[in-house]
Amino acid sequence: NMPDAGAEMAFDFLENEFFSVTYRIEKIEQVNWNEEWEKNFEPIDVNGKCYVRAPFHEPKNADFEIVIEPKMSFGTGHHETTFMMIEHLLELSVENQTVLDMGCGTAILAILAAKKSAGKVDAIDNDTWCYENSLENIVRNETPDIRVFLGDASTLQTLDVQYDLIIANINRNILLQDLATYVAYLKQGGLILLSGFYKHDIPVMEEKCVSLGLSQQLVKERNHWVAMKYVKL
Repeated sequence: NMPDAGAEMAFDFLENEFFSVTYRIEKIEQVNWNEEWEKNFEPIDVNGKCYVRAPFHEPKNADFEIVIEPKMSFGTGHHETTFMMIEHLLELSVENQTVLDMGCGTAILAILAAKKSAGKVDAIDNDTWCYENSLENIVRNETPDIRVFLGDASTLQTLDVQYDLIIANINRNILLQDLATYVAYLKQGGLILLSGFYKHDIPVMEEKCVSLGLSQQLVKERNHWVAMKYVKL
């Protein structure tokens, strides 16, 4: 049989006159890849107050324990931005407050807010995997009152809720694009936590925030990533 076009291109690549390629073919034994993945997935301890683990880890006596089955979603606590957002939340009193987790990923931050006795918690993500994973994690952590929505910033118009606290751990470009919408649904005197960008992005983020009537309160930095806290004046 003649090889297809893709195979012909591969053969041409291997025979390129400018360089040579060597390779070997090896058959590997059957491995339980789930078990291997679990071996390399370590729990996260945030300042001795919040313990984030997967279902296959042993529980630990902590102020707040969160069980996350990450699957294809962002937000296990391992990334610097999630870690710092957890730190921010641990330092805040959110009891009876309305909280929004924008771009929720695994819903880890929404779950922590609920465990800290927030009054109403909404979580939004535009990715179907994240939406479904969030629903699973909410059940797993016994925080059933969290509302999860599949959507983007435009979903806020449908919900029409004024929030005491908005958490947005996304990325610089999305934040710059949607920040005005977030602020429109943030109460006067409310707080917004922003992360998902680097230290060198602070000037452009600060300029945008100030233009929307936000005042910087605190900046956390971890391995060049930052997490900023603002208040709506």
